[in-house]
Amino acid sequence: MRHFPFTTSIILIIAATVCGASRILQPQDSQTPQPTVAPQPSVEEARRLIRTGHAEEALRSLDALAATTPSQPGLERARGSAFYALDRLKEADAAFEIALAQDASDLESAQMRGLTLFRLGRPAEAIPLLEKAPGTGVQTKADPSYVLALCYMDTRRYDDARHAFAAQYGFAADSPSAYLLAARMLFRREYVPVAQRFAATALQLDPQLPLANELLGEIALAQNKFDEAAAFFEKERARNPLEPSTYERLGDVYSRAGRYPEARQVLQQAVLLEPNSTGPYILLGKVTLKEGDAVAALTYLQKAVRMDPANFVSHNLLAQTYRALGRTADASREFELTQKIQEADTPHLTAPQ
Repeated sequence: MRHFPFTTSIILIIAATVCGASRILQPQDSQTPQPTVAPQPSVEEARRLIRTGHAEEALRSLDALAATTPSQPGLERARGSAFYALDRLKEADAAFEIALAQDASDLESAQMRGLTLFRLGRPAEAIPLLEKAPGTGVQTKADPSYVLALCYMDTRRYDDARHAFAAQYGFAADSPSAYLLAARMLFRREYVPVAQRFAATALQLDPQLPLANELLGEIALAQNKFDEAAAFFEKERARNPLEPSTYERLGDVYSRAGRYPEARQVLQQAVLLEPNSTGPYILLGKVTLKEGDAVAALTYLQKAVRMDPANFVSHNLLAQTYRALGRTADASREFELTQKIQEADTPHLTAPQ
């Protein structure tokens, strides 16, 4: 057996240890971190960004893509969608116009440009685009079928509007339901004479049609024709006795006509039928305050405020009630709340895009 000097043995041990450590510390090929590759801009990635609320980032991605492949299919459509999501409507319209010039069969761009033109106040130009591409399944801020009907209204094509609404709800185009639905939509947009005509036609076609008399009553009430409105609401109540909104409307018209005891009675009936609606409580507060019963008004209006703290009408009437009761500090507080709510609800003008 061969023997090494002691010092030589120590040197060999240290060398072996160092070599082993070198092998341990040396990174393995499989553990070497790979460099991160930034995702390449693409139309699909931009559309994903738009859907997830990152339209500005999508535009930057599309700008980068346009610098290399400006004619890539779908690029201008995606750009238009990003502008639309940001309410930059003029730029959206220009992008969709380019997309349609590149591909006239692009139904999504046609639909989106129709929606954009409507929002720009150009309904006549929007109609052929929306007619061309109804119901493409595109996720937008508005239902294209509904917008098409609104375009028909704004261009005085009322029968076409009725047909569009009927199609949206699955009604026969000339059915009583179609006439009543169109009347409701027309009245909402203040086309009062034609709304009245359509509602009357619905009632002629079906004298038992629910809510037809109520709508005619609302139209008469809007025209301050209190007796006529009351007659329609009373007919609706006789035909549809469990509809709480009819009692509320009837209470409103009785109140405006100064028929306070009758108003109070039907409003209490409305509360029994629908205890979670604030309207009857507000009207009851108004009526009992007019009758000089501020204590009863306080009960109704405090209930209304608890149910809907952001209703400025409730706070205003409650302030008047506190003042009638001599509670000036409470009255001042409620008047201040009324003013704050009104200021918060006041629309503010924004600079055009």
